[in-house]
Amino acid sequence: MAQMGRPGLPPEGKSEVWRRWRAGESFLGIGKAPGKPAGSIYGVIRLCGGYTPVPRKRSLRALTLSEREEISRGVSAGLSIRAIAHQLNRAPSTISREIARNGGTGHYRALEADERALQTALRPKHCILKQNRRLRYAVERKLRREWSPEQVSGWLKNRYANDEAMRVSHETIYRSLFVQARGVLKKELQYHLRTQRKMRHSRFSSTKGARNKIADAVSIHERPPEVADRAVPGHWEGDLVSGASNTHVATLVERRSRFTIIVKVKGKDTVSVVAGLKREVKRLPQHLRKSLTWDRDMELANHKDFTIATDVKVYFCDPRSPWQRGTNENTNRLLRQYLPHGTQLDHYSQADLNKIAARLNERPRKTLGFRSPADKLREAVAATH
Repeated sequence: MAQMGRPGLPPEGKSEVWRRWRAGESFLGIGKAPGKPAGSIYGVIRLCGGYTPVPRKRSLRALTLSEREEISRGVSAGLSIRAIAHQLNRAPSTISREIARNGGTGHYRALEADERALQTALRPKHCILKQNRRLRYAVERKLRREWSPEQVSGWLKNRYANDEAMRVSHETIYRSLFVQARGVLKKELQYHLRTQRKMRHSRFSSTKGARNKIADAVSIHERPPEVADRAVPGHWEGDLVSGASNTHVATLVERRSRFTIIVKVKGKDTVSVVAGLKREVKRLPQHLRKSLTWDRDMELANHKDFTIATDVKVYFCDPRSPWQRGTNENTNRLLRQYLPHGTQLDHYSQADLNKIAARLNERPRKTLGFRSPADKLREAVAATH
């Protein structure tokens, strides 16, 4: 089982994180209590696929730490195996094996032996999909055809009515998809799920099943023609750029000039992203605030708050259609020269991001006749006065 939590988070804090997750709280809300960023909470929960880790329990027959300390003291005092076993009311063979597997009488240490025993007890339990290759292949084939785990499970029950070995619950399929540490079903199969979600959500979660279902989202197909032909400045495309440890920055690219703004955000939740976008967009003159095109991810679920604060209308792309924000996608690739994959993006201040944006905006672009985005934007601003 993967280690739960980051250094500094006590066991009771970890339990509280999972309690809040089961109650349906957001990553941002969960992180407020222990003072952790939403990205850290996401990383912890994502590692376990959204499933609460099973509490570890020692076997009642296993030696305890206090018993191992007694063994250590007995060994130091030169007591025999039988004498130590008699004191602990244990079989001599148990004491003999314990000492032998932990370095012998000359190297036995109670704490080290106890930790080794705890790690050894973490024997992974192979699920039925791991053990039954024929069943696993059948599940993989149906998932690739966009069948839901519940449909796969039901079909197997009917198709192999007389073969108990070819049965698996839909929950086992989900768990094998979301908990990648199991090493059973490939991560790529997650993208064949209808919701394309990557972890199990609480049934109380307000975001459960909300992907691609942003309330009152206005489609890109309803954008005015002036946006598509780049004739008028003030229309933007936006997206998140991801870095290490689930850190992000937002990018805004003006369609006519290719002028870029990089926005520092605290997390990828909609509250954090909208707050960052509002802060930077409100610095723009009014005539450069016309529209914003975004993808269908939930970062802009609070798009109404953004529009009220900035007077910028938001349009959403079709699902899985990044080419509909081609200008932004191309700019994000240029940005990777300064913020390569694996960069810890939360280490950059807004001032740092502004300097990087300035470098991009001062570079001549072939598509602009080798003029820079900054020059092109200044030209558009001057033309409006």
